[in-house]
Amino acid sequence: MRVPIRKPGKYSQRTTDPIMTADKLIALIKQLEKLKKRIRPGLIEEVKRLALMGDFSENAAYQIAKGRLRGLNQAIWEISEQIKKAAVIKPDQNCDFVRIGHWISLECQGKLSAYHLLGSAETDPLTGVISRSSPLGAALLGRRVGEIIKVQLPKGEKTYRITSIANSK
Repeated sequence: MRVPIRKPGKYSQRTTDPIMTADKLIALIKQLEKLKKRIRPGLIEEVKRLALMGDFSENAAYQIAKGRLRGLNQAIWEISEQIKKAAVIKPDQNCDFVRIGHWISLECQGKLSAYHLLGSAETDPLTGVISRSSPLGAALLGRRVGEIIKVQLPKGEKTYRITSIANSK
């Protein structure tokens, strides 16, 4: 069975953001260990067992197991590369202007909201973690308390005022 080769598209060559917290790096290392030590040996044994069943060209279970192992090896390689290229965010004590790793409080139309500015590997807008490459995150970088910023969002332009910058919540 041949695996289809996809043409490179708009998003096929995207690289992951190397900027992450130490917690995220530790989680990636644990995930890599789990894949290598617990999951891969079982898949290797399954491929070996199914290879003994005979003709490879008509052994669909063997082809599927090989595909799973190939996918797992690809995931292991991707996580390993992400760990190699990781740039861990070091807490910055200077809160004069917004930097990656800071907590920022914003006022928009009388509402206050707090955001944690991190790399795109850890974004979770529902919990207030935004990416440095998001429209809001990019507009915040390098700004000071009291500054007013305008951000073009899909639903239109919004105006924010920075009320505080902190190292922790």
